[in-house]
Amino acid sequence: MALTIDVYARNLEVTERINEYVQKKVAKLDRYISDVESTRVDLAYVKAARSAADRQVAQITIHGKGYILRTEERADDIFAAIDAAVEKMQRQAERLKGKRNRGRGDGTPASEVVKMEPVSEEEAAPIIARRKKFDLVPMDELEAIEQMKLLGHDNFFIFYNASTNSINVLYRRLDGSYGLIEPQLR
Repeated sequence: MALTIDVYARNLEVTERINEYVQKKVAKLDRYISDVESTRVDLAYVKAARSAADRQVAQITIHGKGYILRTEERADDIFAAIDAAVEKMQRQAERLKGKRNRGRGDGTPASEVVKMEPVSEEEAAPIIARRKKFDLVPMDELEAIEQMKLLGHDNFFIFYNASTNSINVLYRRLDGSYGLIEPQLR
């Protein structure tokens, strides 16, 4: 079965040479995974990257029956980023294939093979190494970004959003922008 590869670009022109290179390299993934439904390759030039060596981005997403594999690699050259992403995807595909094929093979259920001993509740409970409590002050999203910068929290910041009357999580994305998680109770 031939692999259908969709190539998309952002802030980058996909030349015929780049398209052929992507088709040639990504088509080799068909050797590792056979039940692929769709393959998407996103190429981008990120001008705001901190390092010049991280400006060319190649992301490969493979949708299959019951799984999704995604890799993203950055480099100073788009071809190097594509190569690195394909190598990483090959490792993921091999790991996925190994998980599928690994097993007893004789059809006996695991409950018959392994004799389970009862586990007490004390042993099964996860260990919480540290608890932290802090007061939440109502603020808006812009104030939360300022607080995050002032406190030196680079990854995330939890705050009470005054406009939505809920607890939100503010986080910094790889491209330098911010993301906001707004939990909802079911």
